Amino acid sequence: MGIVEKIKEIEEEMARTQKNKATEYHLGLLKAKLARYRAQLLEPASKSGPAGTGFDVQKAGDARVALIGFPSVGKSTLLSKLTHTASEAAAYEFTTLTAIPGVIEYKGARIQLLDLPGIVEGASQGRGRGRQVVSTAKTADLILIMLDATKSEEQKRLLEVELDAVGIRLNKQKPDVVFKRRTTGGITFTSTVKLTKTDEKTIRTILAGYKLHNCDVMIREDITTDEFIDVLIGTARENTSLAFVGPFASGLCELHQHIYKDVYNKIDAISLEMVDKLARTPQTIVISCEMDLNLDYLVERIWDHLNMVKIYTKKRGDHPDLADPICLRKGATIENVCDGVHRSLAPNFKYALVCLHEVINILK
Repeated sequence: MGIVEKIKEIEEEMARTQKNKATEYHLGLLKAKLARYRAQLLEPASKSGPAGTGFDVQKAGDARVALIGFPSVGKSTLLSKLTHTASEAAAYEFTTLTAIPGVIEYKGARIQLLDLPGIVEGASQGRGRGRQVVSTAKTADLILIMLDATKSEEQKRLLEVELDAVGIRLNKQKPDVVFKRRTTGGITFTSTVKLTKTDEKTIRTILAGYKLHNCDVMIREDITTDEFIDVLIGTARENTSLAFVGPFASGLCELHQHIYKDVYNKIDAISLEMVDKLARTPQTIVISCEMDLNLDYLVERIWDHLNMVKIYTKKRGDHPDLADPICLRKGATIENVCDGVHRSLAPNFKYALVCLHEVINILK
């Protein structure tokens, strides 16, 4: 039985199982198995067989933003509008067959924008090129979900389901859980809050299922079983996403795991009443690539949601170099700044003088 068949079998068993206090433990085990199989599907452990043709692009710039959506929603057109990169666009589906990178230059930062091939329903199980698309999307700091404004809201739900299935949690913060492996000593479990959505027995069984018999677990918020599994397999990331809806070149954005935003493209093909309704949706942006409408505001929102800060260096006795800042995400450390200058600087680093224009948390 292949991995896809095993995933389907577990999903069917979960659908048959009633959700109540008595079945919580059993469902927790099934969820752990399901997450493990899905991870194996996206990143097969076996290296045998012919090499595949991936399209992962080397991460460059100060941040990475990925465009995700169904075919022919305007991803390639948006990339061409926001960057100096030409991505082929046509009136038929699956024009883009590999990842096309471009660079947005904004406020001294270089933001890498990836135009990913359109995904189809079932992408999380490897259908189409879904495996490569979602694996690349997981490396992004922000995900823009592009939607077609002329189509139903079902497209948004399907995309969210596919992303959630591979561990990309939209608009969710990383669970406040400390997990540390050890070589001996067994499992030490500590919870500073009352757990109402899972229990210690379920967590210990999940750890055994992942063959983790020596570790420290500290839980500092009321998490679910799914959130604990995310911590174990390392998929709990803070993502942001946008979604676009419109005819070939118009769109609307909303916020996403990393956090996320919906970008609705092709708004020039719908009524003003519908555009107004979409625009009033919380954390949503309407744009039109064809009419160049709201694109500058979209870039501003991308900058805001990336949560970036600019750091200026200065030589002793000179004024700061305001022409060439180092752009990092908020929460960066002095070591990150050293790496931004040169990789060899951090090992020999001794001290730094930091002048704050605004209060930020920046420590070694």
